[in-house]
Amino acid sequence: MAELTLREAISLGLREALDNDPRVIIMGEDVGAYNGAYAVTKGFLKDYGETRIIDTPISEAGFVGAGIGAAMAGLKPVVEIMTINFSLMASDQIINNAAKIHYMSGGQYSAPIIIRTVTGGGAGLGATHSQSFEGFYATIPGLKVITPAFPDDALGLLRTAFKDNNPILYCEHALLYSVRGEVPDDPSFEVPFGKAKTRKIGSDITLVGYGRSVHTALKAADELKKRNVDAEVIDLRTLRPLDIETVIESTKKTHRCIVIEEAWATGGFGSYVAYEIQKNAFNSLDGPVLHLGALDVPAPYAKNLEMMTIPNEQWILDAVEKEFGIGN
Repeated sequence: MAELTLREAISLGLREALDNDPRVIIMGEDVGAYNGAYAVTKGFLKDYGETRIIDTPISEAGFVGAGIGAAMAGLKPVVEIMTINFSLMASDQIINNAAKIHYMSGGQYSAPIIIRTVTGGGAGLGATHSQSFEGFYATIPGLKVITPAFPDDALGLLRTAFKDNNPILYCEHALLYSVRGEVPDDPSFEVPFGKAKTRKIGSDITLVGYGRSVHTALKAADELKKRNVDAEVIDLRTLRPLDIETVIESTKKTHRCIVIEEAWATGGFGSYVAYEIQKNAFNSLDGPVLHLGALDVPAPYAKNLEMMTIPNEQWILDAVEKEFGIGN
């Protein structure tokens, strides 16, 4: 086992792909000479050259479209969009081209493109740079949406992505790059899509999250333990495909459930997850399935105010006490 940061795990996965498959290229803003906006591709230009590490103009629609075309022509492009906020500029390319080309061509074409992008708030970057759109993209048929929360998953899911023939949105939370964890040395280690992971086993309530909200749920679970509440924590890992069965079975065991995410509460993907739980575990519930999302406001620029809009462990503790009457 090697201990890596999430950033290092992603970088390792990209280097493996570049080394093992000549079809792999990386393109995007500042991925080469600048070493990547978040230093994931540091040193790549020197090691692989400008034919495989391609700095692009500031035109998301242009370089995402080029990546889709390259994928259709037989390459395996990794396109980095500096933040998921900028994916809106390329949303037509992602939604109406990448996601639909296999279906609309009757299976004649595929677009096996990996779109890496940074999501989430909490860094004090303002309303247009602190949004979480991964749940929105997970509603689009034809796309796969990946949300790693730990280094081993970051590497394992990326390895799986390179073997997949579908367009994939690989979402990296901005505040998780420095998270450290053990990563298996086995080069065959992979993490399958559509399989959630139980991060903590419990018996009194199920906490469900993805990305950074998993860490929030784990912190809340530690505090709940001090209050004699045994929480189970489920990490979805991928939003599409979604492993709802693991969540349902956990809720049937604990009889209570809260879904946590950093996207806005109104229309959040977590609302759909909560609906599926409510529908399939209704007879086992001791209370409503709760959904905790961000406040319905543009993210404040001041970091201290922004953090007040994003679900934290105190929100979870308050919800457990108020809605279920436990943990007080």
